[in-house]
Amino acid sequence: MSSPRPSLQVAVVMRRERLASKWQPWRWVLADVVPHEPAFGSEPRMIFGDEREQRWLHPGFTVELFRDDAEGYYLNVSTPAPCWFVLWRMEEQAGIADEPIARPQIVTLSYHDAGRWLDAQETVEQVPAPADVVDWMRAFADAHYVPEPKRRKRPDSFKPLQDRFGNPASVSTQKKYGGGGGEGGGGGHG
Repeated sequence: MSSPRPSLQVAVVMRRERLASKWQPWRWVLADVVPHEPAFGSEPRMIFGDEREQRWLHPGFTVELFRDDAEGYYLNVSTPAPCWFVLWRMEEQAGIADEPIARPQIVTLSYHDAGRWLDAQETVEQVPAPADVVDWMRAFADAHYVPEPKRRKRPDSFKPLQDRFGNPASVSTQKKYGGGGGEGGGGGHG
């Protein structure tokens, strides 16, 4: 029996902030990812609200580390600011609030996951990961990430020739016959 994947339980805090725009009075942004606590319960709820902003706590997300994505974690920890990535979507219609709210869908530490979601036109935001989480992720990446061996560079003599415009070019050692080079020298514009 294999051991379970390393995982953390987290909660996501989304912030709804007032904008100075009559066209879009509010916007949603990712505020934080925090360790899950049993007191959070299992349902989203507003934890702060005034006329300028609201903060909503979304508990119960599991962040797992997968061996086959060790490169994604390595890419995250090797950046200047390792982070959590959160994919979130707006509700289609109001559920637990008077208006639709932003709902986190998935939380990850994988650079590759975030890239795939962005390529799929999803809303993905990031917040800094705390040092203990970065250390945990780094230890996993160090244990499981194996860089692909670098491929040997072909010598330039094997590269196809190109002219200055990038078109294929060829070199011949045979004499060309016909066209040009007759009497009068070449190259005159008449």
